Amino acid sequence: MNAGPGQRNRDADPRRQLRRDLRQRRRAASAAERMAAAESLSSSLLAHPRFPALGYVAGYWAMDGEVPLHILQMRLGEGRVWCLPCIQPDGSLLFGPWRPGDALVSNQYGIPEPDLAPGSLLSPRDMAVVVLPLVGFTRAGQRLGTGGGFYDRSFAFRHESPAPPWLVGAAYSFQQLGTLESQPWDVPLDAIATESEFIEP
Repeated sequence: MNAGPGQRNRDADPRRQLRRDLRQRRRAASAAERMAAAESLSSSLLAHPRFPALGYVAGYWAMDGEVPLHILQMRLGEGRVWCLPCIQPDGSLLFGPWRPGDALVSNQYGIPEPDLAPGSLLSPRDMAVVVLPLVGFTRAGQRLGTGGGFYDRSFAFRHESPAPPWLVGAAYSFQQLGTLESQPWDVPLDAIATESEFIEP
């Protein structure tokens, strides 16, 4: 029986060195590269016909050199509600609405999450759009994450149907990979936004 995402031995994971190299390159990105990626992502998404006028838009709290999403959040306007992921005890994600100034708590990885009661959190199926962080990607929509499997676990229902939400990876162009070995639990992206282009596999 295959191990689920995040359960395999990380020392035996052939992606480990690849992750290390790409994360180091991402951390070394200049302020100009980060701002260009944030601006391009925001413009591409807000102008796209699939981006809804109403609904929940999930992002993330940028860490470790990830593409920042503050410009997108500030430009959402009325009718769209910004949400942040909250890691659950079973390793899945729920999402909490959050606005600047609302209370935050740090999870076990030191990443800020909305300080909300579990009953106030939303399911992955409630989201209209989810902007995902990534370590690497391919033009076919494959996503290399950090190895924890949080997003793959949470959006596993997408294997059965191309139902919402719209999954968009946020990346720098240097994170593009030629090929990436797929795993059965990998959930592909619907699109990837970089500082130079918007890719729809």
